[in-house]
Amino acid sequence: MSYFVRATLDDSTQVKSIAALVQACGWREVVAVYEDTDYGRGILPYLIDALQEIDVCVPYRSVIPLSATNETIMQELGVLIAMQTRVFIVHMSSTMASLIFTKAKEVGMMNKGFAWITTNGVANIIDSLNPSVIEAMDGVLGVRCHVPRSQELDNLSIRWNIMYQQDNPYESPFNKLSIVGLWGYDTIWAIAHAAEKVGISSARDKQPWPTKNSTCLESMVISTNGPELLSAIVQNKFRGLSGEFDLTDRQQLKVSVFQIINVVERGWREIGFWTVNELLRKLKQDYSKKTGQASMLDLNPVIWPGESTEIPMGWEIPRVEFDTADAPISGSYNDFVYQVYLQKYDIAVADITIRSNRSLYVDFTAPYTESGVGMIVPVKENVNTDMWLFLKPLSTEMWFGSINATKEIRRVLLHHNQQEEELKRFLARIVLRVWRVVLLVLAASYTASFASMLTVQQLSPTVTDVHELQKNGQYVGFHQGSYVEGLLLDIGFHTSKIRPYATPDDFYSALSNGSIAALVHEVPYIKLFLAKYSKGYTMVAPIYKSVGFAFTFDNLSTTTLKALPRNSPLAPEMSRAIINITEGDTIIQFEKKWMGQNSHENDGTLDGSDAITFESFGGLFALTVIVTTYCLLVAMVMSCYKRYRQNARTIGEVAKMNVGMGKKKRKRENRGYDQSEYGHGQRKKRKWKSKEITRAMKTETELIGSQTTLSVLHNRNRNGHQLPISVHH
Repeated sequence: MSYFVRATLDDSTQVKSIAALVQACGWREVVAVYEDTDYGRGILPYLIDALQEIDVCVPYRSVIPLSATNETIMQELGVLIAMQTRVFIVHMSSTMASLIFTKAKEVGMMNKGFAWITTNGVANIIDSLNPSVIEAMDGVLGVRCHVPRSQELDNLSIRWNIMYQQDNPYESPFNKLSIVGLWGYDTIWAIAHAAEKVGISSARDKQPWPTKNSTCLESMVISTNGPELLSAIVQNKFRGLSGEFDLTDRQQLKVSVFQIINVVERGWREIGFWTVNELLRKLKQDYSKKTGQASMLDLNPVIWPGESTEIPMGWEIPRVEFDTADAPISGSYNDFVYQVYLQKYDIAVADITIRSNRSLYVDFTAPYTESGVGMIVPVKENVNTDMWLFLKPLSTEMWFGSINATKEIRRVLLHHNQQEEELKRFLARIVLRVWRVVLLVLAASYTASFASMLTVQQLSPTVTDVHELQKNGQYVGFHQGSYVEGLLLDIGFHTSKIRPYATPDDFYSALSNGSIAALVHEVPYIKLFLAKYSKGYTMVAPIYKSVGFAFTFDNLSTTTLKALPRNSPLAPEMSRAIINITEGDTIIQFEKKWMGQNSHENDGTLDGSDAITFESFGGLFALTVIVTTYCLLVAMVMSCYKRYRQNARTIGEVAKMNVGMGKKKRKRENRGYDQSEYGHGQRKKRKWKSKEITRAMKTETELIGSQTTLSVLHNRNRNGHQLPISVHH
């Protein structure tokens, strides 16, 4: 067998293209349909491995024997149609495949919702099938080897049709040659080139020819040029009619491109290609634009069975007639979930909490409620008898800050005013009005907060910790059949201290008559209870976390094979539907309808109002500070400017007075007054006048230094009139 060279394609090479199609459609389960031969079974291990790599399972394998009759095939199709899986991968000879598709159309398995994929065993020779079979295969996808178009291939097809028409004048010619014929044509060319290269015209055989009609390969003659011929064949690479012809591997042809076809209208059309770089519409497509995730958008539109353009879901729950049973369910939720695992129930639709131990047996959908376990406890009224309650509406910082701010504003506004009650300056009135607004708002807030403290009823739960109940030996209730019983036992409660109750009315009665100190229940149920019995009860924050409520599923397969309860295709579909509801406004409307408008608010204690702090009036205080600061700055600038004007005027008048006195003195000297004529009395008079002038100038200087108003040279009366001051000689 060392001289055996395979010039065809190994079936295992096409499984990755099939897996890419399954992944692109988003299917989670497929059924393998194959014939019971070495050819049919040979692809199965490779197909299973390729599907497992993309998390797709094969829950059932339909094996069709070669001796199958029409009745046998119809019976097997009945098993397939009763399953929930609607995706079938067919790998068999063209004869058996023709029978399968014909019968599948008769039983309605070629309608909308089904999906069929054929391997290259059927897709490669689709043109040679009977037209009625092709019509029955309408909507089927096929994977086959890609044959590039070329002028040589067209010429060969024309010559072949002419020869076929001559030998079979009463039959219509083939439109195209099959890939198998093209492989044979290229193989002959490869052998011819190798023989021409080696030159086997003078070759001798190592052993005689086998007997007539022998089929044993080992008994066939071996040429002395065999090794050279084999080497020439496997090393000969060329582009043939079927594409790149490469036998270097010796095990199979190297094929890197598969063509994906869609059977429609008694023919087929190309929808794309599969390469090592995923699915493509065209072979010349830029690989850099690929995201790496297979998608049907990468291919041309597909016409599915039933002339549908929508991708089939890949599964469907068969309709089975059943009787409606309206009876109470006995047992716990764990037992209920376990019945799904035992396949007694196909699906469990109830308020089932997602727990880790339950997830070992079933699949859950996404939760549709919030999670957690809490307590329903009575509330008690807190009566405040504090004698200093009137101080609590404002915080300590608020009290001191308000008092200090009032004192500072008063000091600034009334500084240096002889009559403080009259504030007629413009800037002072602005500051005063802003501060009055602050005091008005502060007083109103104080009144409202103080009134709330006096009138609002302050409630608090009687107990806030479940461990406190356990230590005190108090009785605790729980919902009958719930896993909360096991939770309480794990916390440390004695069996005699926990009591089961079945209905909300039982809960209310037990809490009202004091049979239990608290009821431990799941949060959604607590909200329903408080929506009905809100007065006198409240919910303590969750004492235990869980994922929430969800639905559980089993694999709905009705076959004899044991189906895993997990990996149900219905679970992700239901989860997506639940998420669409919980993300929108629908779930909020449900809560308002069943739990009341304010059900979410009654989940804690009802405390009184908090003390008012600076943060509550931050904006108002900031505005007051800005206005006050601005007015103070303007007042300071105006005051400085007035002092400057007054000082300049005083200095000018003093200088003017000095100049006038000097002129008088010079005039007297020019007139030639004789000092002796006036006598001793006149000299005393002039001396006294000079002292008066000096004393007046000194007094003016002191008044200017002490930053007082003009009280020496100018004095304003209350009506604003100036009173002149004369200096007596």
